[in-house]
Amino acid sequence: MRREWQIYLMLLPVLIWFVVFLYKPMYGLQIAFKDYSIFRGVAGSPWIGFEHFQTLFGNDQFLRAIKNTFIISSLSLLVGFPVPIILALMFNEIRNERYKRTAQTIVYLPHFISLVIIAGIVISVFSPSTGVINLALQKLGFEPIYFLTRPEWFRPIFIGTGIWQEAGFQSIVYLAAIAGVNPSLYESAVVDGASRWQMMWKITLPSILPTIIIMLIIRIGNLLEVGFELIILLYQPATYQTGDVINSFIYRQGLQGAQYDLAAAAGLFNAVVAFILVMAANTISRRVSKTSLW
Repeated sequence: MRREWQIYLMLLPVLIWFVVFLYKPMYGLQIAFKDYSIFRGVAGSPWIGFEHFQTLFGNDQFLRAIKNTFIISSLSLLVGFPVPIILALMFNEIRNERYKRTAQTIVYLPHFISLVIIAGIVISVFSPSTGVINLALQKLGFEPIYFLTRPEWFRPIFIGTGIWQEAGFQSIVYLAAIAGVNPSLYESAVVDGASRWQMMWKITLPSILPTIIIMLIIRIGNLLEVGFELIILLYQPATYQTGDVINSFIYRQGLQGAQYDLAAAAGLFNAVVAFILVMAANTISRRVSKTSLW
């Protein structure tokens, strides 16, 4: 440490961030087991054990939020996870560097747009009177659809928006993995007469498989961390049936309803399930593929 102190100094801001924003707030998790009062504080509030958890699991809205969270996350994983991989493979096959850079810039761009603006774009596109989708439907002779007030349309719109916004940026990880593939493998394949499609299936994909598995484990660990900011911007009481997730439930109960102890209990449940999922995914991956986070 004395010899490489500059490196540890560069690491210090990250460690401070983790301590202040992740570890220090863990002290407040105890309010999930207390009848919390702002005036009494964390230490002065009486201990009530698992009463809040019993209240949560007897709450139909919370059970609905759990169901919606798993459905939205599972569909996002099933539909959205392969998209960045496919994009990276497609970019890797582009030989015109100028076109490749332009295409990459276009698909990366949505990641850097504010969620408020993204929500505004979605609302405008699906507007029943001026939205592009409904204008096209009217041209085809159909009646306009109030997409954002229809529960059955909320999940496809939310998942599609998430893929459009993040798929391009997430493909960078796979492009970096592809860049690390030994070029001699491709040269040998060309000599053997392999097509580009065969090289992609037999060389590129197997070479980046460890990266794919690691990203999948991380994604499974975040299965309950649905992007609730966009949900809060898009949903309304009419779409709670399919759009309300655990984090939006916590937001309503904790910030809007001032039930901080109940919201903390829901958040703790969320964290424990995420921990179990990532541990299970890592264990299964290590046994099946010999690749894991630890």
